[in-house]
Amino acid sequence: MTISKFKTFLEQTENTKYRILVVSAERSKEDKLFRTAQRFKEEAEKTGHEIYVAQVEGAYIGYQDGIYKIYNQDDKKGFEINRENTVAFVRGSVRLKKSYLDLLSRLEKTGITMVNSREVVEISSDKYRTYVKLQDFGLTQPRTALIPNKDGWKQAFDSIDLKYPCIMKTLEGSKGIGVLYIESERQMDSIVQLLYNQNPDIDLLLQEYIKTDGDIRVIILGGKIIASMKRSVVEGDFRSNVSRGAKVKDYKMSELEIEESLKASKAIDGSWTAVDFIPSKNPKTEPPYILEVNHSPGTKGIEEASGRNIVKMVVDHFANPDNRYPVSTQCGFLEVVNIKPFGELIAKFDTGNGASAPTIHADKIDVKDNSITWTLNNKTITSKIVKVSNVDVGGLNNYSEKRYTVVLDFEFEGTNYTSNFMIDDREDRTPVLLNRKILRILNVAVNPSRKYVATTKYSVEE
Repeated sequence: MTISKFKTFLEQTENTKYRILVVSAERSKEDKLFRTAQRFKEEAEKTGHEIYVAQVEGAYIGYQDGIYKIYNQDDKKGFEINRENTVAFVRGSVRLKKSYLDLLSRLEKTGITMVNSREVVEISSDKYRTYVKLQDFGLTQPRTALIPNKDGWKQAFDSIDLKYPCIMKTLEGSKGIGVLYIESERQMDSIVQLLYNQNPDIDLLLQEYIKTDGDIRVIILGGKIIASMKRSVVEGDFRSNVSRGAKVKDYKMSELEIEESLKASKAIDGSWTAVDFIPSKNPKTEPPYILEVNHSPGTKGIEEASGRNIVKMVVDHFANPDNRYPVSTQCGFLEVVNIKPFGELIAKFDTGNGASAPTIHADKIDVKDNSITWTLNNKTITSKIVKVSNVDVGGLNNYSEKRYTVVLDFEFEGTNYTSNFMIDDREDRTPVLLNRKILRILNVAVNPSRKYVATTKYSVEE
């Protein structure tokens, strides 16, 4: 396993035009864009991609005549977004307010590609949730404990056998903000009491301090490492954030460090992430200490250290349609779909169904020449047969039967689709049986223990 070379990486992408949406907070009235948002604007304009920077303070989404648009507060024209060719790049400032995060949820509902999703943003913005996710993947981390309340720090300290000095962190924070170096019990108690007096609802965690001259940041895009750098500890400080003045240089990773970094990125399921770690004493044989996973990597330091145009690599990566996909919608194993012209019907979302097409169960079938007249929901239509198949049904008799394939329009969760359907006339079955291919098109994650998660069943009968 090796780090992707810049030239090779670019050769693997298709330079197709697409619409770029950058979602960011406003920096200031004089300098409205943060650096990376500005870099996206520069690279998109060079390559002919349409780009729009939505500033979450006043941004909103409109829908008219089947078209979604996003608007800034002072913009009446807006920017069209559609699931086929729009990618939203979410910057770190969006995590600051729930209303900003709610905008991400609205964007996800439109079916566009999110880099990254609200869930990824929320996991990586919460240091303890990140810790738990990394723990689930068996990754090595500094010993960590959550402080339950203002009187619980001693119990948390002892539970993981901490020694001084140690690290205290607020669960949210970036660029080294909210990270404290604690040298004594007296200092610990004073800081805990101060923080809880200022905010009784604050969340704090304690972490083992690992002495080092710097940490490593790894940039991962589409499951591949595209750059890595070492950040030196800032003089007179214990942190190594570039925003605080850390010096950076290119870093050659061991195979084990590559493997562990990719697992860390996978743990939060981000498509463009930064993984930070402290190297072990023996990088080839001992895993690194994973510190955090960032959903919105800055680009200044890594571009300086690696000599690579990281933003261009990101833009080019998503120019390939194969690298774009919407956020999955959770659904139950039964949901309501609207099959035109029959109306609302109960459909079984069957992940084990590998048939060539989904199946719809008719009440009555009459085949003549290359057409089929069939009845469902007290409506009778005639459809052109596009294919005839012999399907092995199985069971005790192990028989096969003819299935007639037709083309039907259907709607799910406000989006219209067209698909082939096989028609059968078996009774006492769920009216619609969706196969794996359709589930991929709908981009749903099926919960096998629940019904009607994505839709509300109120007008159809089981």
